[in-house]
This record gives sequence, structure tokens and C-alpha cells, in this order.
Amino acid sequence: MNLAGLFIKRPITTTLIMLGVLVFGIMSYRLLPVSDLPTVDFPTIQVSATLPGASPETLASAVALPLEKQFATIAGVTAINSTSQQGSTSITLQFDLNRNIDAAAQDVQAMIAKATKQLPPQMPAPPSYQKVNPGDDPVLFLVLRSPSLPLSTINEYAETTVAQRISTVPGVAQVVIVAPARFAVRVDLDPRKLSAHGIGLDDAATAIDSANVDLPTGTVYGPNQTFAVVADGQMLRAQAFARTVVAYRNNTPVRLDEIAHVYDGVENDRVASWFEGERAIILQVMKQPGVNVVEVVDNVKKLLPVFLEQLPPSVTMTVRADRSVSIRESVADVKFTLLLTVGLVVTVIFIFLRNVSATVIPSLALPASVVATFAVMYLLNYSLDNLSLMALTLSVGFVVDDAIVMLENIVRHMEMGKKPMRAAFDGSREIAFTIVSMTLSLAAVFIPVLFMGGIVGRLLHEFAVTIGAAILVSGFVSISLTPMLCSRFLKPPHLVKHGRLFNATEKLFDAWLRLYDWTLRLSLRFHVVTMAASIALLFGTVYLFNRTPKGFLPNEDSGIFRVSTEAVQGVAYDDMVRHQQEVAKIVAEDPNIAHATSYLGQTGGGTLLGVNRGNISVDLKPRDERSMTADQVIAALRPKVAQVPGVRVTANNRPPINLGSGGGGGRGLYQFTLQDTNTEELYRWAPVMEDKIKQLPGLEDVATDLQVKN
Repeated sequence: MNLAGLFIKRPITTTLIMLGVLVFGIMSYRLLPVSDLPTVDFPTIQVSATLPGASPETLASAVALPLEKQFATIAGVTAINSTSQQGSTSITLQFDLNRNIDAAAQDVQAMIAKATKQLPPQMPAPPSYQKVNPGDDPVLFLVLRSPSLPLSTINEYAETTVAQRISTVPGVAQVVIVAPARFAVRVDLDPRKLSAHGIGLDDAATAIDSANVDLPTGTVYGPNQTFAVVADGQMLRAQAFARTVVAYRNNTPVRLDEIAHVYDGVENDRVASWFEGERAIILQVMKQPGVNVVEVVDNVKKLLPVFLEQLPPSVTMTVRADRSVSIRESVADVKFTLLLTVGLVVTVIFIFLRNVSATVIPSLALPASVVATFAVMYLLNYSLDNLSLMALTLSVGFVVDDAIVMLENIVRHMEMGKKPMRAAFDGSREIAFTIVSMTLSLAAVFIPVLFMGGIVGRLLHEFAVTIGAAILVSGFVSISLTPMLCSRFLKPPHLVKHGRLFNATEKLFDAWLRLYDWTLRLSLRFHVVTMAASIALLFGTVYLFNRTPKGFLPNEDSGIFRVSTEAVQGVAYDDMVRHQQEVAKIVAEDPNIAHATSYLGQTGGGTLLGVNRGNISVDLKPRDERSMTADQVIAALRPKVAQVPGVRVTANNRPPINLGSGGGGGRGLYQFTLQDTNTEELYRWAPVMEDKIKQLPGLEDVATDLQVKN
């Protein structure tokens, strides 16, 4: 039985099949999403709850603990981490990778409802949850600022005009406003004046709530017309609140402005963000899983001219960072490497075959196999990323092997005097099953990678399938297209006229063959020495493998890194602002840095940190405009920022995939969790362990998320 005989007899059918493969592959390539790495979604849910004025201990025992007890009964939960601070608590639930995130969210919602009766009744709102992926970074940063308008007005434009419209763009998951400055009327009560009038804090709070109402009044039905009665008692500015009567003393009303300072401000005046040294509103655009990052960013950027027309002239909008730029560059580099690999493989084939027609025939297996793999990737919802393109790059050397084996066997039959058609039939019949076995055995090498579990398995799953598909397609091409082309276009060797170049290179190949023959005879003669050298190489390989540094993923220069700041616990807000701006100024002066965006009291992702902690997101200049990598810039900044007194500064280049981000502060590349059922013992020994870790060689920027000294 000849597997290739059908394709040799029907060249038109074979050609149409290959053209169909090329058409569908090219169409699939145009539809494939573009990303830096395969989609690795961590089934993670974050639950947030607030109890204004409560201490971290109160929140941990009265809010976090009842919720954690209910969450622990949910199937598939692998880790529960809660972080409590003044007035708020955050619980992060991590599920097994095989757990459906939507089903897990329903279970979390049911457990929140079940635990509601055990929570303090003073909570202003029930706990809320959201599905998050701690491994996801924003794809686009937008900055809004104005030299004349207040931040609350800019924040209103950011929420109503910009964020809502961007959220409707296909592929956008959400738009996060970092350090929001939502308008609010602030009331700073004077304890001495309250005492003088005999008024308590709860009396003032009750009076404010009672005076600021917006209730439905009703409808007046007349004989000829109906009226909707509107009695708007809601106050929107500090001037209206200031005249609120809090109480009566000696038959005289005591108004709010007599016992407090009432002014227009923002909801949380202990969080702030700066861009290039100026106060600003930062928007982060988050993508949905499995979408084309480049396409999402391009669609969002198309809206920017529309926003500029709608915003006041004094408000400027700036693109702070664009993640698609680094993705375009990395994917373009891999694409260039793929094309270069194809060119080198074809060149090597030509050097050794020294025949144009004999070079073209196996070389056609390359585009057919690679393009057909694009169709498989599209059907499996894969993306064009560094790993999938690396798989295609590695497969280039594999996919031509089968075609060359088929070609050489057919040429061997031609050298026996057979005509091209007969040589194609006889040669393909002898080698077809060998090619099938070679293809299947080579594809089977990646089966263990395909069934790997955990994060590594999910990350490399796309790589294994892509390279396996390319190998299988190349086997099909080698028993279909290659023998058909050999039967029509390959000339017998005795009919080919060789030139001077062929004759000159033939002598070189003969010399190489004689050298190989001599070394082979020598190794067979001194077989003991050969075995000893092989064993020495084996032990040397094991030794060097153990000495080689190990890691999950190599450091990547994506053009972005993060700087974290921490002052003494209980530091005054104004003092922390001064420290934060001083560090940000040092960072921004580095010639390799394009922008430095500073956040105080909040992370770039919007998580509250406390007054004494802040972050600086650093955007580096393009690689061709700077002389140092991201890691080198961080190493150069460390001694500079260490000179700022009163604040501890850490910096790290975040890996492409963040593991365990929901478990703690996430300021370092590695985290160690210390647990104890006795909190007093935990608080006593945690600083001791931190000091011991700081003494270990090779570690730097050691920090803790324990904040209990205030």
C-alpha cells in the first residue's frame, strides 16, 4: 500500500488541497489575537467590605473571620487571604485552575448572603466581590490633568465622559480610576465647640443625615391635569450644609458651621496621584481574557480625539503607557526570527542539494505546514504570542526533515535509472510509513508537556499543541505534496548539468566525508576512550545543570517597573507627600526614564495601602533611546533613593506572569507567608523573622505587610 500514490496520480486534487490549506491558514492568521503570552487566567475572586472607623483588629474578627468561615466551605478553594486595615478589609479567594470562575462567583455570592446576619449592622453596605486576574496588567494608561480646574471636576469628566465610553469598547473588561477624587462635602467637627454646646458626634451625624434627604413626595391629581410633586431636600454644596441646624440650645439654633469647618472636598483626601510632578487623574484600561491586546488598544485610541472635543480646553489627556507597544515589538522580533529561520533552513538545503528544483520542493513544506498551523490555532482559540511563535520557529527545522527524507529516497531511485514518475511511486512507497512513524514519534515527544498540570502546564499547553500540529501537518505534506512535485518537476541526476560551483563544492563535500570516515574509524578503534569521554560529558552536563541559576520565567524588559515607598507607621499625610515627591523627583531625573507616575495611599491597581505607603509606576524610554535595561536602571536607582531619609524604597521588575499576587502586599518578586493561631505571638515573631531574612546574602528590598505599630 502506497499512502502517497493517490496524491501522485491526482496532482490537481493535491494542489487544490494545499491551496485550500493556505487560504484557510492565511484567513486564520488575520483573525488570531495578538498577545505577549498565552492566556493564563487565575480563578481568583476578591471580596471587599468597609466599616468606617473600625480598627484592623475589629475588621479581622468581626468582618473577615465570619466571611472566611463561609468561604472555606466552597469547593475548589485553594487559598484564602485577607488583609484588614483601618476601615476596610479585602479577602482574596484563589481557586483550583480547573474551577469555573463564573460558578465560583455564584458560590461566593451565596456565602456572602449567608454570612450577612453575622456581620456588624453598622456596615454602610454589604460586602461586594469581583472576579480578578492578579496576573493581568492594564493595557493602557490615560492621564487627565488641568492647571485650573479642581481634581473633583476632572474626576467627574474621567468617570462620566471617558471611563463609561471606553468600557463599551469590545475587549475592555473595566476601567479603573486610581486615587479617585470624587466630589464630597467634608465636615471637620471641632471637639471643643461640640463640648461647649453639649453636642455629641452622633447628634451632628444624625442632623446631617436628616437634613439631606431626597424622597418621593407624591402626585397631585386634579380634575383637568396631573402634577408630579417634587420637593428636593438634597444639598449638594458645603454652603447649603453649613446652615444645617444641629440642635437647639437655650431656644437658639446651633448651626453646623458654628461647630465645624464645612467645605467642598473629595471623598478620600488621603489618596493622591501625580504625573510628572502634577496632580492628575489616572485611568487604567483592563482587557478581557483571550482578546487581541493590540486591537483593543487601537480601538480605545480611536476614541481619544472624540474625548478631546468633549473635554474642556483646560483639560489635557495624555497616554502614559501603552502595553501594546512592547507586545508589538516582541511579537515582531519573534516573527523576524521565524522568517530568518526559514531563510537559513532553505539556504542549508540548497547548499547540500545544490539543485534549485530539489531545494524548492522540500522548501514548500515550510509555508504549507506553518500556515496550516495558524488554522489549528484559530480553531483552538489560541493567540499569536511569544510562546506560540517560538513553537513555530522550533518546528521549522522539524517540518523539512520528512520532506527531505522523501526527496532523497526518490532521487535514489532516479539514480538507479528510473523515470521521475516511477521513482516517485517506488520511493514514496518505501518511505511513506517511515515518515508517518517519524512524525508521530516526534509529535509524541510533546505529549508530556501537553498534559502537564498547574501554572506551567497551562502556560506551555499552547506551545505543545502548536508545535505538535506543525509536525503532524508537515508529515501530511511530505506524503502528499512532496512526492507529487518530485514526479513532475524533479529532474534525474544524470540529466542535470553541473557547473563549476557544483564541482568545486563537491570536492569539499568529499573532503568532509573522508574526515568523517577517519574520525569514525578512530572512535571505533579507541572505543574505551570514546566511552570515557561520553561519560565525562554526561557528568559535566549534570554538574553544569545544577550550577545553572533556576527560575520560573526570565526577567523581561517590558519598559515598565514599579517602585514602592513606605514611611514609618503613623506618619502625617503631608509629611508622606513630601517623602513621596522627593523619591519621585529622583526617579524622574534618570535619563533612561520617560515618565514617573506617583500614587500615595493606593497601588496602581486601586488597592488601598494606607497613608504611609505609596507606589511609583515607571515608564522607560524606548530601547533604542536608552543605554540600560530595566534591571540595570533599578540597580542604578537603589543607592540614589536610599539617601532619602524617613522612607524605605523598594523597586522590582515585575515578571510577565505574577503568581500569588493576591496573598499580600506583592511588592517583591517572592513572598513568604507566616501563620499563627495566636496573633500576639505572630506579631512578636514576624519582625524577628523579617530581620533574619534581611541578613541572608543575595536578598534585597525585604519588606513586610504587617502594620500594627500605630
